[in-house]
Amino acid sequence: MLQKLTKELHFFQSHPLGMRMLLLTNLIYGLVGPIIELFIGAYIMRNSSDLSLVVIFQLAVYIGIPLTFGINGWLLNRVPIAWLYSFGMLLSGVSMFAMMTLDHLDTPGVFWAGLIMGLSYGFFWANRDFLALNTTNDGNRNYYYGVETFFYTNMGIIVPLCAGAFIAMTDKNGWFGGHVNTAYYILTAVVFVLSLFASVLVHRGNFQNPKRAPFVFFKFDRLWNKMLGLAALKGVAQGYIVTAPTMLILSLVGKEGSLGLIQGIAAAVSAVLLYILGRTTNPGHRLRIYLIACALFVLGATFNAVLYSATGVILFMVCLLFARPLLDIAYFPTQLKVIDVVAKKEGRNEFAYIFNHEFGLFLGRLLGCGLFIWLARYVSDYVALRFALLVIAVVHFGGFFAMKAIVRNLDKQSV
Repeated sequence: MLQKLTKELHFFQSHPLGMRMLLLTNLIYGLVGPIIELFIGAYIMRNSSDLSLVVIFQLAVYIGIPLTFGINGWLLNRVPIAWLYSFGMLLSGVSMFAMMTLDHLDTPGVFWAGLIMGLSYGFFWANRDFLALNTTNDGNRNYYYGVETFFYTNMGIIVPLCAGAFIAMTDKNGWFGGHVNTAYYILTAVVFVLSLFASVLVHRGNFQNPKRAPFVFFKFDRLWNKMLGLAALKGVAQGYIVTAPTMLILSLVGKEGSLGLIQGIAAAVSAVLLYILGRTTNPGHRLRIYLIACALFVLGATFNAVLYSATGVILFMVCLLFARPLLDIAYFPTQLKVIDVVAKKEGRNEFAYIFNHEFGLFLGRLLGCGLFIWLARYVSDYVALRFALLVIAVVHFGGFFAMKAIVRNLDKQSV
């Protein structure tokens, strides 16, 4: 076992310094993600009777992301990319603090807290995508995203279990004078400290800014337009499933402790599988991986719609915890390969495509969030959580055919 671990460590060290430092930074920041994604929704639900506020927060996040991509593109001509990357990570703690200090959760307050979180994600993802593009190549991107997903999945085991247990024990034992929200304040402080550590580490990568060039365009190659269509379909699912799992678990399974336990069980199995896939697969396997991920999403949504019970939710979460990282392993390397091809063909700055890609995601996210808000407020929470999820999964499955067309186009251009 020790020999195998040593071999994997040497293989990791054989890659460029920039790629390794980016992965290590994302590992540290990966501790933050589960707290933000899972327990922000749980905090809103605990302190409000309005389920749609959870999705309003997420919609504000999605509005803030493309806005920040544009600001980031302008700032890259003036500010080192490592500083912008650091600033994005630190803003996540600021957003959580802003919401925790609200006396009353209402639509304007939750929206503004979500908008700050969107600014955080925007600075983080805009620079992360560019750095991933420039520190990797098509041959090692399966490995890069496999390792990154392996890290994130393992954090998905440890963080939800620990944070969920902390909140549950605070509630059960009456810690902090019986004020459960104090547990959330402590988690917010942990997020800020981890973000600070990651923001310091990223400066060791010696990352370079993109060349100064225009990054706003409205006409693109046909291949890129197909990529935008795939991004929109991905965004529709993101807009719905970021918050729906939390609400399903809290409604049908239990409190925050159950939230962490369910995440941990499925993630423990998927982590090893995902690392193996990233280590052993090549670009030719991406389409099949994407198909399996789409099918798992549909299967999980079917379990939820048919059973609509604690068992159904658990089965849905197990499917989703495999599907989401599999989608990432297939999707992100394909996206970067398309950017490599069209940027060279059209003679443009790579950041132009990273910026434009976010608007494809935003359109889909807007549709996904909008559907949930409309159903929750004007139809019923029951319909929004039980049946609409299956519709979203089926629509998302159409992304496989878009991915297939993109892969075929890339294969033709590489001949």
